[in-house]
Amino acid sequence: MEAKISILSRWICTNRTLKPYSSEMKKYWLMKSEPDAFSIQDLQACNDQTESWDGVRNYQARNFMRDEMKVGDEILFYHSNCKVPGVVGVAEVASEPHADETAFNPKSKYHDPKSDRDNPRWVLVDVKFVEEFQRTVSLAEMREEKSLEEMKILQKGNRLSITPVRKKEFDHIVRLAKS
Repeated sequence: MEAKISILSRWICTNRTLKPYSSEMKKYWLMKSEPDAFSIQDLQACNDQTESWDGVRNYQARNFMRDEMKVGDEILFYHSNCKVPGVVGVAEVASEPHADETAFNPKSKYHDPKSDRDNPRWVLVDVKFVEEFQRTVSLAEMREEKSLEEMKILQKGNRLSITPVRKKEFDHIVRLAKS
C-alpha cells in the first residue's frame, strides 16, 4: 500500500486527468508595464525581442521572479496607467532570475545602496516577446468575465506589478483577445 501512495503522490489530478507532477511545470503570469515607460511594441523592437524586466522594487513581486519563474513560463503583458489599461499580448520568461543591475547604479532611479552583488536584494528575469494582440482585453472587460473573477489583478487593493495567473485564466484572456 505504501508503494501505491508513493507512486500516486507523484501525480496530480487536473480536470479529472492524472498528469505527472513536476516542480518544473509551466506557470502563467501577468506582468504590468506603463506603455510610456516600456510597451509591448518596445519589447518587440528589442534585440532578439528580449529585454530584462528591471526596476521591480516590491518584495512580493521580486519573490515571484526569484523563487517561482522559470524559463518558458508564459506572461500576459498588461499595459497599466494608460487610457485603456489591459492585456495587450503575450511574452515568455527567457532567463533564470539574475541580479537587477539597476540596483547597483547610483545614477539609476532604481538604485539601492543596500543591495549587495554577492547577495542581491533585487533580481529580474529576461522577457521575450511572443505576440501582440490585435485588440486590448481591457480591465473593464476582464471584470465582466465571471471566469476571471478570482484573478489577482481584479482583487480590490491589488497593485502588484507581477501576479500569478491560472492556466484557464490565461487561455480565456487569449481567447477573448482573438474573438
